[in-house]
Amino acid sequence: MRLLFLVLFVLLGLIQYPLWLGKGGWFKVWDLQRQVAEQRETNEGLRARNAALEAEVRDLEGGSGAIEERARGELGMMRDGEVFVHILPQNTQPPAGGASLASDAAAKPAVPARASAPAGRPAAQAPKPANQANTRH
Repeated sequence: MRLLFLVLFVLLGLIQYPLWLGKGGWFKVWDLQRQVAEQRETNEGLRARNAALEAEVRDLEGGSGAIEERARGELGMMRDGEVFVHILPQNTQPPAGGASLASDAAAKPAVPARASAPAGRPAAQAPKPANQANTRH
């Protein structure tokens, strides 16, 4: 009887080995399921990034608003008549040349802004670089 029990126990162990530790065993399945979940998360992030890039491409192809926004943000450009104001965070010292610009502006007489564009110029102009827009003397 003991011999029969021992043989059955060994057979049961041999049957269980491929189920748990074999090539297609449970441990391998659990690991693959974890890898699939990680890959799905990565794919969702990439899909969101692709959708954002596709929307940006459509904006750049279809309208001038996105181009103007990019010119203002990345290149520091502005239109004629606009004033660039840079707000510094609290407890931040202004740049060395910034104080002289404020005193120069106060010393010079103000130039009135035009209500409409001159006859030879279109009303909406392409943005100019910020450092060139305020060079009137």
